[in-house]
Amino acid sequence: MRLGSRAAHRRAFALAWPLILANVTVPLVGAVDTAVLGHLPDARYLGAAALGGVLFSLLYYSFGFLRTGTTGPVAQARGAGDFAEVKATLYRALLIASVVGVTIVALQLPIRWIAFQILKASPEIMGAAETYVAVRIWGAPAVLTNFVLLGWYLGLENARIGLLLQVVINLANLALNLFFVFGLGMTIEGVAAATAIAEWIGAALGLLIALRTIAGMTGTVDRARLFDRARVLRLIALNRDIFIRTVLVILCFSSFTAIGARFGDLTVAANAVLMTFSTFMAFALDGFAQAAETLVGRAIGAGDRTELDDCLGATFVWSAAVAMGFTLVYGTGGPFIIAMLTDLPAVRTEALRYLPWAAIMPMVAVWSFQLDGVFWGAARGPDMRNMMLISAGCFVLAAWIAVPRLGNDGLWLAIYVFLIARAVTLGLKLPAVLRSVG
Repeated sequence: MRLGSRAAHRRAFALAWPLILANVTVPLVGAVDTAVLGHLPDARYLGAAALGGVLFSLLYYSFGFLRTGTTGPVAQARGAGDFAEVKATLYRALLIASVVGVTIVALQLPIRWIAFQILKASPEIMGAAETYVAVRIWGAPAVLTNFVLLGWYLGLENARIGLLLQVVINLANLALNLFFVFGLGMTIEGVAAATAIAEWIGAALGLLIALRTIAGMTGTVDRARLFDRARVLRLIALNRDIFIRTVLVILCFSSFTAIGARFGDLTVAANAVLMTFSTFMAFALDGFAQAAETLVGRAIGAGDRTELDDCLGATFVWSAAVAMGFTLVYGTGGPFIIAMLTDLPAVRTEALRYLPWAAIMPMVAVWSFQLDGVFWGAARGPDMRNMMLISAGCFVLAAWIAVPRLGNDGLWLAIYVFLIARAVTLGLKLPAVLRSVG
C-alpha cells in the first residue's frame, strides 16, 4: 500500500473536513434542547429530555446502516459509470427507510414501554419523558431518510451537502425551540416538536436537492431494475450485516458502562468523563473513515487498483496524523480537559488515575475506524459482521479474565482488546479486498 498521491490526499481531505464539521454539529440538537429546557423553572424537563435522548440515540444509532449501507454501493456504481444504479440505490434505500420509519411510529407504544422498563427515573420525570418521546418519535421517518441522503451524497463525494443539511436542521431546531417554548409557552412537548419538525425540514431539503442532482444524471430506472431481486436482496443483506455489527458495538460499549457501575458512582463518573475524550476523537476519525468509504467504493467500482492504493494510503496517513494529535493533546492537556468537564474534586482525582487509558486510545482506535470505512466502501457485509462477532467475543473474554483481577483498569484493558481485535481481524481480510480489484 502506497502513501497516496497528492491528488488522493486532496480528495481525502476535501471529503473529510465537511464530514468532521457535520459530525461535530450532530450533538447540537440535544444541546439546544438542554439549553432551552435549562431555562424553565422545573428541573424535571431536563431529566425527561435526557432520558428520551438516550432512547433515541440507541434507536437511531441502531439504524445507522441506512447511511453506511448506501455509501458503498453508490460509490461503486458511480465508479463504474452506472448512474442508473446510483439512482436506483437511492430509491431502494429510501423505501427501506420509509418502511422502517413508519414501523417505528406504528410500534411507538411497545417501544416506549420496553424502553421505560429499562430507563428508570422519578414518576415526574417519567411522565414528562413519555410526552417527549410520544411527540419526537413522529420524526423517525425523517431521521432515517436523512441517514440515506447523507450516505448517498457521500457516495457521490458531495459531503458538503451533508454538512449543509445538518446546519439547516440545527438552525431550524433552535428557531422552533425558541418559538414554541418562549413564544407559545410550551414545555417538553414544544422541544420535542421542534426537533421532529427540524428533522422533516432537513429531509425535505435533502430530497429536493437529490431531485435536482438526479435530473443531471444519465440512465433511467425502470421497475425491473428498481426491484431487481438480486440487487434488492444484496442491499438487504448488507444492511442486515451492518445492523448486527452496530448492535454488537452498542452492546460492548454499554457493557463497559454497566460493568463500570459495579465499582461505584465515582468510577462510573470518571469513566463517563474520560469516554467524552473518545467522543471528540470519533468526530475526526469518523470523517476520514467516511472519506475512505467513498474513495474505496469508487475505486472498486472503477476496477482501478492504483486509485484504491492511493486512497487507502492517503486516508490512513491523515487518520494516523489526527490520532497522534489527539493523543498528544490528551496526554499533555488531559488534566485541564478533565477540569473543564467536571468541578467535583473526587471525580477529577479518579479520572486522572485512568487518564493514560483515554490518552492513548486514539492511536489504538484509529486502525479499526479506518478499516471500518474501507469495508463499508467495499460493501463487505459478511466480513464486517463476522469480524465484529469475533471482536465482541474477545471483549467478553478479556473482561471476564481482567476485570476480577484488575478492576477498572481491567475494564479499560478489555475495551482496548476489543479495538485491537477489530483492527486485526479486518486487517487479515484486507488482502482479499485488494485482490478483488486486481
